Order: sequence, then structure tokens, then C-alpha cells
Amino acid sequence: MTVQAMIDEWYPVGLFSQLDSAGRKTALMGEPIEVARDGDGNAKVTGGDGRVLPVRVRYGHVWSSLGEPKKELFPIPEADQPGRRFVDVGVVRVRCSPLRAVENFLDIAHFPFVHTDILGAEPHTEVQNYKVEIREEEDEVWATQVKFYQPQAAKSASGGITTEYMYRVPAPTCSVLYKTCPPRPSEWDVITLFVQPLAEDLCDVWPWMALFDDETAMTDLIHFQQTIFLQDRSILENQIPRLLPLDPGMEIPTRADLTSIAYRRWLKRHNYTYGAQLVAQ
Repeated sequence: MTVQAMIDEWYPVGLFSQLDSAGRKTALMGEPIEVARDGDGNAKVTGGDGRVLPVRVRYGHVWSSLGEPKKELFPIPEADQPGRRFVDVGVVRVRCSPLRAVENFLDIAHFPFVHTDILGAEPHTEVQNYKVEIREEEDEVWATQVKFYQPQAAKSASGGITTEYMYRVPAPTCSVLYKTCPPRPSEWDVITLFVQPLAEDLCDVWPWMALFDDETAMTDLIHFQQTIFLQDRSILENQIPRLLPLDPGMEIPTRADLTSIAYRRWLKRHNYTYGAQLVAQ
């Protein structure tokens, strides 16, 4: 089921640094597409029927759409902040709904159990009260004042710390995480999840980071984040149902799931239902 609301959104379709004139074949919401550089070195995306699709290059990635986006790609101000290291983490293919991938990224309750001794550890399993809202002016889901004890909050961290998080959902298949920056407590590390919906139950996940970390080797930064997401993949690929339920009665939420509840409500409000299950089956 493809709905116009999601067709008209921007989606990541590849890393700009990896493009060449030969191109890369992939898919977007069930349609074959090709991502390449044209004769001038600019990114070009072509649909399966040969039509040229809209293109933006931002945050190290090429973005495109099968429709006509009604607004520009969402801003991440930290992407223009001097002194940050920008990390293209690569891609992980996951057999799950693209909406499931985003919701999992928003879930902190699983840290001690899935990312044991990295992003969480027993007995520190309680999710403290935090604030969730749908910001009407920006039309985004935000979770703030999220705090969690983490044995290794980042590659730059030495020893366990209580980490503060802010989550932001600016688009149906993208999320931006702001978290405590160990080397610079006055700043936030930025970790994003850009999800490319290949089909309703299959997606490519493109994490990207904007960090203050002048010490860690780039390969170590990439490996750390890939390790985290590969741990998530096994959970995501075994979730039932595969599509994300939007009916509140289909799954029983807990107090820790406030962000997920707001995200699902926001999706339903905008008819962002590609990759969603609307009624119980």
C-alpha cells in the first residue's frame, strides 16, 4: 500500500561519496531506481520508467523522492557547525518495516538487554520519566529529558555515565538523536537514522553522525555504530507483526513507550502508512 503522503517525502538513497558514473541500482517504495553521478559530477536519480527524480545532497547522503515533496529536506543545524566530525556509517539492510526501524531507534528500554555493557546494563533498567510532545510549528515528534545510565555511551567515553538524550522525528522514516557529548559536556553529539524504504517490510538503514571527537579513528567510530545497529537488526527481523501497528489496541504500551505512542499517533495523523498495519489481523 503506497499512499501519496509518503510518496511526496524525501528519502536517503545512497552515500554521495560512493557514487560514480556507473551508478548504483536500488529501490524506493517498491520502484526500481538508479543513483549515479552525471557528467558534471552531480547526483542524479532515475526512476524505473526513466524519469528523472528530485535530488538533494545533504548530510553525506543523496536524497530523492518518487513524488513532489511539499517542503525542503529537514534541517540539522549541527551539520554546519565548525569542529564536528561527520561520520558516514554506511548501510545496514533490515527485513522489517521502515517504520519499525525508526520506532526501535526511539526505544530506550531495550538498551540494557540488547546493547548490554555498551548502552545499558542490569540492574540499571528503569526508564525515568521524560517529556514527549508533537511540536506543531515544526510538525515533529520530540522526546526530551531522557536520562539513562550507560557503561559506554560513546566511543569517546571512558567509564559509565548517566547520559541525557533528546529524540527528534522530523520525517516518517528519519530520526535525529542528540545525546551527551563526553569530551564536551556543553554540546550534544548527533546521531541520525536515515531509513530508505525498499518495500513495506524491507529497508536500508543509513546511520550518520556529527560528533566532537578528535581522538577516535574513523574506522573505530564507524565500527562502534555498526555494532550497535547490528545488535538491533536481530530484534527487528523477529518482530511480529512485521509492519508497524497503528491501532492503539494492537500492542500494549508501557510508560517507557511514550515516544513510540506519539510517533504512531503522528504517523496516523499524516496518513504515513507505508510500512504500517492499520487494523488487527
